[in-house]
Amino acid sequence: MGYVHDPHMSQYIPPTAMFGATGTYTQAAGAVTGTIAFHRAAAASTGVINIPIILPSNSVALKGVKLTSIEVDYELLLAGATSITMSLNKVTRGADTAVAVVSAVTVTQSLVANSGAETNDQHKITVTLTTPEWIDNDVYYLLVMTAVCGATVTVDILGAVANYTLRV
Repeated sequence: MGYVHDPHMSQYIPPTAMFGATGTYTQAAGAVTGTIAFHRAAAASTGVINIPIILPSNSVALKGVKLTSIEVDYELLLAGATSITMSLNKVTRGADTAVAVVSAVTVTQSLVANSGAETNDQHKITVTLTTPEWIDNDVYYLLVMTAVCGATVTVDILGAVANYTLRV
């Protein structure tokens, strides 16, 4: 059996896997025919959306998947947002009777908040891990999108794509 090291792997994460932590969201048809979206109706509020990064993990060090970046496709409709910011949480699973531990992962985002990410338009924002991480079988990742919006702004998240290296 051969060795595989592929640094160009990607995994689509559908909007049906996302969770609205604050704000009111629905699963809806996208603005483009044939697409789906995680939709936040127009409201003056700060919406927080959790995007689970669904990738394989491995119990052996430096084997399995090394997460490098995540791209999120979204639309701001009717008006622009005040800001769009992204953060990444690493959740270490607790042992039996122990709680999970959440820690922040240092990332950069391609569209900087208050500088292009918030315009009334379609966007692809790339969130890059400063130090890519091998995914241990005791952790998982949640990308957090925070959208500060005025009363007339709707937000449609069309999906996300996790980019990673696969080593088996």
